[in-house]
Amino acid sequence: MNLTGLEKKLLAAGRRQMSDGRVPHGFARRVMARLPVGSTLDQASLWARALWRSALACLAVLLLLGAVSLLRSKNGGDLGQDFETTMLASADLDNEAPPLW
Repeated sequence: MNLTGLEKKLLAAGRRQMSDGRVPHGFARRVMARLPVGSTLDQASLWARALWRSALACLAVLLLLGAVSLLRSKNGGDLGQDFETTMLASADLDNEAPPLW
């Protein structure tokens, strides 16, 4: 069987056939029957997926900052003292400056 010859004959016959522009009976019903029914968006699964992705990102940041803190404490820096100094720096400035009013 010559498949290429058969294909050419079928394509030529299809080109010779005149189309009338009408839609076959029941075409819309057949198309609609093949479409998935009830494909609604599940809001809970979207939220769950987004929260798991953000949890993984937060875990990565936590591990990175923990490693930085651990390395800093091994190098002799006291992170607690640095934090306290930073937080109380503005209070020390307020006591030394004269009132603005």
